[in-house]
Formats: sequence, C-alpha cells, structure tokens
Amino acid sequence: MDRNEFNHTKYDADQIQVLEGLEAVRKRPGMYVGGTGARGLHHLVYEVVDNSIDEALAGYCDNIEVIIEPGNVVTVIDDGRGIPISSHPNLNKPAVEIVMTVLHAGGKFDNEGYKVSGGLHGVGVSVVNALSEWLEVEVMRDNKIYHQRYEEGVPVKDLTVIGESQASGTMIKFKPDLEIFESIDFEYKKLIKRLKELAYLNKGIKIEIKDKRRDEIKTDIFQYDGGIVSFVQELNENKDPIHEEPIYFETEEEDNHIEVAIQYNETYVDNIFTFANNINTHEGGNHLSGFKSALTRTINDYARRHDYLKEDDSNLSGDDIREGIVAIVNVKLPDPQFEGQTKTKLANSEVRGIVDSVVSENLDRFLEEDPEIGSIIVQKAIKAAEARKAAKKARELTRRKSALTSTALPGKLADCSSRDPEESELYIVEGDSAGGSAKQGRDRKFQAILPLKGKILNVEKARLNKILNNNEIRSLITALGTGIGKEFDMEQARYKKIIIMTDADVDGAHIRTLLLTFFYRYMRPLLEAGNIYIAQPPLYKVNKGRKEYYVYNDRKLEELLNEIGRSGISIQRYKGLGEMNPKQLWETTMDPENRTTLQVQIEDAVMADDIFTTLMGDKVAPRRKFIQKHAKEVKEIDI
Repeated sequence: MDRNEFNHTKYDADQIQVLEGLEAVRKRPGMYVGGTGARGLHHLVYEVVDNSIDEALAGYCDNIEVIIEPGNVVTVIDDGRGIPISSHPNLNKPAVEIVMTVLHAGGKFDNEGYKVSGGLHGVGVSVVNALSEWLEVEVMRDNKIYHQRYEEGVPVKDLTVIGESQASGTMIKFKPDLEIFESIDFEYKKLIKRLKELAYLNKGIKIEIKDKRRDEIKTDIFQYDGGIVSFVQELNENKDPIHEEPIYFETEEEDNHIEVAIQYNETYVDNIFTFANNINTHEGGNHLSGFKSALTRTINDYARRHDYLKEDDSNLSGDDIREGIVAIVNVKLPDPQFEGQTKTKLANSEVRGIVDSVVSENLDRFLEEDPEIGSIIVQKAIKAAEARKAAKKARELTRRKSALTSTALPGKLADCSSRDPEESELYIVEGDSAGGSAKQGRDRKFQAILPLKGKILNVEKARLNKILNNNEIRSLITALGTGIGKEFDMEQARYKKIIIMTDADVDGAHIRTLLLTFFYRYMRPLLEAGNIYIAQPPLYKVNKGRKEYYVYNDRKLEELLNEIGRSGISIQRYKGLGEMNPKQLWETTMDPENRTTLQVQIEDAVMADDIFTTLMGDKVAPRRKFIQKHAKEVKEIDI
C-alpha cells in the first residue's frame, strides 16, 4: 500500500468513540486476554503491536520496533500518525487518555479513522494498561512529544509536552502486573512467531524485535516484500515443490482486500492457512469455504476442458485436488465478524461468495496462461484420486460396528472394563515384553493396553492407502474407534486419554515421534483437545537399606544422592520398560496418584507442520540443520 493514497483519511479526537468502561478488566482478565498464564501475558504485546499494524493498514506506518527490557518491560514504537492528543468533544480529556483508559475506545468503529483493523479481541490498548503495573505513552505529533504515565490503568499525571520532534509516531512502554499474571517472563520465540507472521501478512512493513534481558542482545528483523508469497515459500522450504513459483493474486472487491498464494509440493497432506485482518483464523470460516469450493470447481473444469478427465470419469474430489497444497488465504475486511471470544472463525457470510469469485476467476486465468503448471497440478490430483479409491477399500478394515463394543477390536488389545470414554485411557506400549508387564500391572477397570510391535510406518512419506494397510496403524485406528482424516469423529472415541509409553532411549524417542506424526496428520483433533500424553518412566531405581527410590533423570539422581549419601546404595539403570515387573511399572508409570505424564499440545499449526516435515520428511539437509541449531537446547539425552 502507498501511504500517500491514504493521507486524506481523518484521524482526530472526534473519531474516538467510547463504548464501554474499564472497571471489570482487572477483576476478570481472562475475559479480555484469554487468561492469566502465558497466553494472556503475550496477548498484551500483540494488542499493542496490532494497533501499530492498523496504522500500517491505513497507510501511515512503515516501521515497528518491539523491545523487551530487563524486568520484562516491553516497549513498542511505530512511525504512524501518533494517537490523537486533542481534547475529546464529549469527555473533555485528551483523546490519548481516553484510548488508554476506556475499554473499546478508539478510532476503529466508524471506518473513518481506520478502514480496516485487526486486534485479537478488539479490546484495545486500554486492557494492556489496566493489566500493567505501570504504562507510559509517548506521542510524537504536531512537532511535539507528549507523555503520560499510568499505574494499574489510572493516569498519575496529566498529558504533558516533554520535547519537540519533526517525526510522528507512538511509543508505549509497559510492565505487566505480577499480581495479575502467573508469570511476566516473556518467551522470545512466541513473540517472534507472531511478529514474523504479521510481517508476512503485511508485505513491505519492517518489524524489529530486540531482547535486552541478558548480556547477549537478541535481535530479529522481519520484512517481506513478497508478503504471503514469501510465507508459502518458507512453508515449502523443507518440502519438494512441484512448481517453482507460487500462484499469487490479489484484488479489491467491494472494499474487501483478498490475496491468495498457492504452491503444491510432493507430500500427501494439505496445509491451508487463513487470516482475516491479520488474525489467524485457526477454525477457518467463510473465506476458507469460498477458497475450497472455487479450487475444486476450477481444477475440475480445467481438467475436463483439456481432456485430463473423460466424459465418463467422475470429478476429482476436494481432497484429491488439495493433496500437497500449501496455501495462504489473507483477507482484510472493513467489518469482520468472528465466532467466539478468541476470533478463530470468520463469520461474514458475504466473504464466501467474494473469495469464491476471486479465486475462480484468477486461478482459471493462471492455469490457462501456464498450462505446464496446470498439467502438473491435475496429474497429481488424478494420482491422489487413484490412491483414494484404494484407501477406501483399506479403510473398511478399520471400521467398527460400535464404539462401545469390543467384537471388532484387535486381538492384541487388552481392553478395560469401563465403557465410559471420559474415564478410560489407552496405553500405547512399545514391545510385547513391556506390553505384558503393563497388562498385568494396570487397573483393568479403566486402563487399556495396546502393545505395538516395532516401529510404525512413517506416515509423512506414505499415502493413505499404504498407511491403512499397515497392521500396527490399523490396530491403533480400530482400538481408538474415531476413524481418521476427514472421517474422524471425536464422539466415537473409546478413550479420552491416550498415553504413549516407550523406552527412554533413542528407539523409544523415534517411536514416539512416529506416533505423534500419525496423530498430527490424521487425528489432529486428539492433539488439539489435549488428549495425547507421553508417559515418563523412571530411568533409575536406587536402593539404600530397605528404602527404594525411583528417579526420572540424571539431575534428580544427583540431587537424591546428595540428600541420602553415596555409601551403601545400589543403582539400577532401566534400559527399557520390560525390565520393570508389573508392580514397579504400575507404581512408577501407570498409577494416576504417582505417575508423571506430559500432555502434548499444539500451540501453532504452522510451526508444528514445519517441525514434522523437517524431522520426518525426505530431505536430510533440513533435518541436519535443525539438529545442529537446536542441539545446545537439549537438557537431557539418553546415549
């Protein structure tokens, strides 16, 4: 966007509309920032940065800087117009003070101050102010620098002029309130993930972040003139694209800005990421529906026009056409409507038709102008259709008559007596030996055991028909009862807690990774719901006199030895689960009262997809690079 195109836009005190007061924010912070844990803490930064991004969308901001200072003080600086400082016509206070102290006060509600705006909840910087121990704002505007300080959301002095400046912009510095948040320690990686994403979605804008909390200052700069084209290329960096340049188009339609980037790769999974006004709409919405319908129809029409599909052939399915696709759908709307408090699904009904029309017209033109890429995409979809038909036959072998009967369950499964999924848990155990101990040591009422023989298939390198012909995977699917992929149904889950229990060695880690890759690619709702866990068996058994101690890592072993002394002790190092008898396995790893389990969580789909591709895909070089980069971060490793 050319910022000069927008210079006529009015942004003064009378554009600041007041909708609601601030009283409840400190009492119920979770309602406004999603909680008092890490999510809510980092949301404070996102909210301030989003205000600067809105200035960029309006055409007035080119640079944003985020600084984390000692004490977890955060400063956000932009070179936008600066928040208005003149007196509000109704409240007789400087507009900047109203923006900082009144919930939902800002220039985003009448489409004059901003044509398009984001913000994760739209609650405004006032919530950041309310949840901070202190906050300071500096506004460079009208050749002056204005300053005001707030404590717990309340101004402690009037807005004052502290200097002169020919530049314009806003600086907000704040320290989160430790009385509100469980911790105020910002995670640098979490922040750069969001800032990098924003830079991709707003091509050309420069976003810089610095972490000054340690002697060695960390700095990252994000600026992508290619925008979402660069985004798609990075997502495909560790894959093998089947066409070199991404398909890209953007257009303005009825005051809506639509841009789409597409690039296919050799894999068998689809990754479509959607955004609305810079918000990652994880649950999709009408822009995703419009994109999918247009993609399916356009590719089928193209395939028939060019005789890839004969008259008697059935249409390619949406799944066939999306196999191997990486796509970004980025829309910016004057009045976005989202479902739910967290804004993860776009609800604007008109957007479906707009995106459908834009994608159909532009994609069809692209394919006609570049028939070589058109041929590559259609041929890949035809192969996917052939594999889908083969998979349909294999899938029938995994289906069960009922989620609550055991007549079709795999023979190796030792099921629990409970038929209540909420209290039932399934242990996926490495090897028959450990499986035997687990079956004897478990509580049969609510614990089921499924031993796996060897390593399951790496699903990152196989199509669904091959995956469904793998005996171990078929046993797993049948035992869980949910179906997989597009047919996955959480309501049919036989167990709401699935615990992966493998040996604490390299092979065990590999089996865990193979299982997690399978769950991520074909049963992702289980991961998203937090239903997948990793068991933590002990590494050592220490005896001193009549006392036994179980120790789970080398650091804890050292601490124990310092506590009980090093004389008269015996230490047993468990090389595998099979070395523990049923009683020991129950006491250390399966008893809910004593065991330790790690819940597997997906914080970010883009990052998770990249990691699984890097670790489990065909390319060796990215995997080596990943290991070299992160080796120093590993705290404990089994040799």
